[in-house]
Amino acid sequence: MTDYVLAIDQGTTSTRAIVFDGAYRIRGLGQLEFPQYFPGAGWVEHEPEDIWRSCLETVRLALTDAGLASSDIAAIGISNQRETTLIWDRQTGKPISRAIVWQDRRTAEMCTRLKKEGAEDEVRHRSGLLLDPYFSATKIAWMLDEVAGARGAAEAGKLAFGTVDTYLVWRLTGGRHHLTDATNASRTLLYNIAENDWDDELLRLFGVPRSLLPEVRDSADQFGETEPGLFGVPIPIRGVAGDQQAATVGQACFSPGMIKSTYGTGCFAVLNTGQERVESRNRLLTTIAYRLGGRTTYALEGSIFVAGAAVQWLRDGLEIIARADQSDALAEAAADGEAVYLVPAFTGLGAPWWDAEARGALFGLTRSTGRAELARAALESVCYQTVDLLEAMRGDWAPTAGSVLRVDGGMVASDWTMQRLADLMSAPVDRPTMLETTALGAAWLAGRQSGVWPDEAGFAANWQRDRRFEPAMDETTRATRLAGWRDAVKRTLTGGGS
Repeated sequence: MTDYVLAIDQGTTSTRAIVFDGAYRIRGLGQLEFPQYFPGAGWVEHEPEDIWRSCLETVRLALTDAGLASSDIAAIGISNQRETTLIWDRQTGKPISRAIVWQDRRTAEMCTRLKKEGAEDEVRHRSGLLLDPYFSATKIAWMLDEVAGARGAAEAGKLAFGTVDTYLVWRLTGGRHHLTDATNASRTLLYNIAENDWDDELLRLFGVPRSLLPEVRDSADQFGETEPGLFGVPIPIRGVAGDQQAATVGQACFSPGMIKSTYGTGCFAVLNTGQERVESRNRLLTTIAYRLGGRTTYALEGSIFVAGAAVQWLRDGLEIIARADQSDALAEAAADGEAVYLVPAFTGLGAPWWDAEARGALFGLTRSTGRAELARAALESVCYQTVDLLEAMRGDWAPTAGSVLRVDGGMVASDWTMQRLADLMSAPVDRPTMLETTALGAAWLAGRQSGVWPDEAGFAANWQRDRRFEPAMDETTRATRLAGWRDAVKRTLTGGGS
């Protein structure tokens, strides 16, 4: 058997497929963007066929780029945008509507109502999550209630729900397998993370029939084989994980206390807490980091809805840059005396605030404020939000949590942002040589399950650092900047946060 593993990294704005060799080097890559749909204020949707076509095309591109045939691939691993919700007909495979994306806020009113009814404590105890439109359960309920005939069909067992991983496994295997893994299940608000099973009380609360749900397996497990006609020969699917958990694995954060933060469209910090299921006192999420051999490793997670999306806003909304990489030079040119803060609550605020109704705001504008100051405020907003998450994690788990932060994602190519992150955190930031950590994590799960890649210790021994950013900002300046940020956030909250 060869040691080539193919990872499908299905993200919010694009799909990537990467072929890795046994030394964890990239041998072939394919990437395609796909459309985003915004049918209403705070609504975000994807067309399922766009996701499927981009998956097929990127796999073929990656194989061609690598100069390999499908028979050369030992296994496929899948990582995916989490919480994004699809429901389809079991017989025809046709989705009943567009996918509702994790960023979508249309169910905020339902979450508010359930909070007022006192449901959140029980929901948090069972699922580890908070009542927020971010997660899948209220999206499922909305689809069942708003799409004509959907609820009746679901109760009759005619429909299937899945996050993107489940949908891709279904399509790749020709509809033979309706499966997910424990990490994706743990993001639905329907999964009991202590018992590792769908929770009947949560299903009742959200009005979701159990027959709608996929079977839950380990993150490294048997997920069927691809249809022979798709790529030439069947390829085993042996690993599945939500993108942030896949990045945690890809960063080799296997020991309790290790933390990684991924900077893509949003930002997600994940702290490994081992076999300890920590209930957060600071409105972080308790989630499953991965499940291997039936053994669950837990994590605390903080979710920031807008990270790289703030740079996209500079480019596409304000049109003050033509390319994302121009934001660095602008930020460096910003006047030191300007204290401009962007609170990027374009679709609400995530952890630790959880205010679905908050909207973005700029503070500290003067007649001297220009393009450079706005660029710096956008990049700094990501750093400030990360500091909020790290301090919450330290309060929940241990003061030593995140003594070094491992980072990945598109934004970490920005030296300016990484240095400012280290400064504001007052802790070192490590950027790895392999930045495709999400895809690598999915590949490792599949390679491990197939027996062609090593166990955790063997994989972790190969992690390499590209650069460490050491904090250099004096404490007085740091404290002043953080105080300004917290004042800006306080002014932005609508009362739904805490």
